[in-house]
Amino acid sequence: MKLTEETKLGVISTLDKIAEAFEERDLDKMMSLFSTDEDMVVIGTGADEKRVGKSEVRSLFKRDWSQSEASSIDYNWKSISAEGKLAWAAVEATVYARIGSREIHLPSRLTIIMKKSGKQWLIVHWHASLPASGQQTGEAWPMNIPVV
Repeated sequence: MKLTEETKLGVISTLDKIAEAFEERDLDKMMSLFSTDEDMVVIGTGADEKRVGKSEVRSLFKRDWSQSEASSIDYNWKSISAEGKLAWAAVEATVYARIGSREIHLPSRLTIIMKKSGKQWLIVHWHASLPASGQQTGEAWPMNIPVV
């Protein structure tokens, strides 16, 4: 797929605005980056973090920020592709949060699918994950996690 410079810059702009809104803890700013499609989906890292539609997604960010005093995202690696009015970004990031007196640094992976609306790229799907801690480099399966 041929990624145009315009599309690449538009997607990067949305990713940068995600990081800004996350650090500023600006719910309205964050939600302005999402599509109004009722079937828009966000899957977070928690077992209960599956949200469909803007109001459910809004409640997820509100909960995240209510359970921490500060948070930010630093992007370490990005891969961006597009086809027509759809673009997707695979991102490795570090998510930082301060919870009480504790600072946490979470190595994270994001897959974000965006749809072009006018001149803006809006999120229609977001999936966050954490690399399996029980999986050693070069191994195909995590060995130190509970089997269900």
